[in-house]
Amino acid sequence: MKTYVINLASAIDRKNFQQEQLKRLEIECEFITATPVDVIPQETFDHHYFDWQRPLRKVEVACYYSHRAVWQRILDENKPALILEDDALLSLHSKELLNTLDCLKDADYVQLEARSRKKLLAKKGIAFTTTSKLHRLYLDRTGAAGYVLWPSGAKKLIERERKKGIGLADAHITACFDLVAYQVEPAVVIQLDQCEKFHITAPLVTKSNINQPKPVDKNKLFFKFKRVTSQLRIAIRFLRFIFLANRREILLKQKDFLNE
Repeated sequence: MKTYVINLASAIDRKNFQQEQLKRLEIECEFITATPVDVIPQETFDHHYFDWQRPLRKVEVACYYSHRAVWQRILDENKPALILEDDALLSLHSKELLNTLDCLKDADYVQLEARSRKKLLAKKGIAFTTTSKLHRLYLDRTGAAGYVLWPSGAKKLIERERKKGIGLADAHITACFDLVAYQVEPAVVIQLDQCEKFHITAPLVTKSNINQPKPVDKNKLFFKFKRVTSQLRIAIRFLRFIFLANRREILLKQKDFLNE
């Protein structure tokens, strides 16, 4: 299975970190240069102004397009791939899992990450490797640091853009309820900013590239309506699967990431 790492050209320290980490895990990768803000025309930002639940920062639009470029590549090549952001920390078991996922059928998307948010997961998981299970993922919240996407999933994400516009990359994915989605547990990916939460020593200190001033909100009532309808949609989804699923945080084994 191919592995793509999205990396800003200026983030040399992150690229070096990923090269060292993936070499140690014996995972071959291809670096995809993240879309810089300054190559996106102002008309594109204006076009997407009303797409999400609030005005998107320019860097958020650029981040979406970085992921979107990989989705298109997966669709064009008609093969699943692992997509990593350049601040993803991987478990020792990542390669074993990827080798097994390469044979998985009838899936669009597998989330590998744990973050500080609860998800709605099937109560029973499927034993998938010697160290992990797969749970149907009915409702995710945040995180696009590490996930496997199939061509069928890429097609659905791009189609959602055509119908609904864009959002933050992870929000766009989690809002795509058409995806046949799974969650790996224990998680095999965390972002470096989550290391402290999970009592793991961060191998690299990072600073978010998303922290920019918010655009001026030109229509507060419109965006409030979008937020309310989005929450209503989530509530309906939750009620639909509540008897089949549990809402909880994803388990993670700390020792799997202590790979200095």
